[in-house]
Amino acid sequence: MNKAKAKERIEELNRLTKYYAEKYYDDDAPEISDFEYDMLMLELKNLEKEFPEFISKDSLTQKVGGTVKEGFAKVEHKVPLQSLQDIFSFEELETFGARMQKIASENKKELKYVVETKIDGLSVALEYKDGKFVRGATRGNGTVGEDKVFLKY
Repeated sequence: MNKAKAKERIEELNRLTKYYAEKYYDDDAPEISDFEYDMLMLELKNLEKEFPEFISKDSLTQKVGGTVKEGFAKVEHKVPLQSLQDIFSFEELETFGARMQKIASENKKELKYVVETKIDGLSVALEYKDGKFVRGATRGNGTVGEDKVFLKY
């Protein structure tokens, strides 16, 4: 793909992923499947890797895709809540495993895995003080989420 076509496709993918993310995260009305969205994001990531001069700071490859909704108290996360890394092939899984093994070896730690089927849903940060639940906040945009007071018991 030449640079002009790549720039055009990256701009189109940025528009599409932002639109579909808004429908999913903000409107709670997804219009495409998670797989279809993931494939758009994967194409965008690959094109940005090949043509880094066209990466926009507003690209969803550069930030978490949610927004903070009105009507809830805002919570600033002490540690940013990021998205999970998607893996779509055995090669990507092997690369991930090798990277984790290297980190574990460098830190003289044993590597163990727990693998579960992905269940899409709300990402939350649960806070406890002295063993008691004090707050449940959504991921929001990764830096600021919403205090979901209805979670308090």
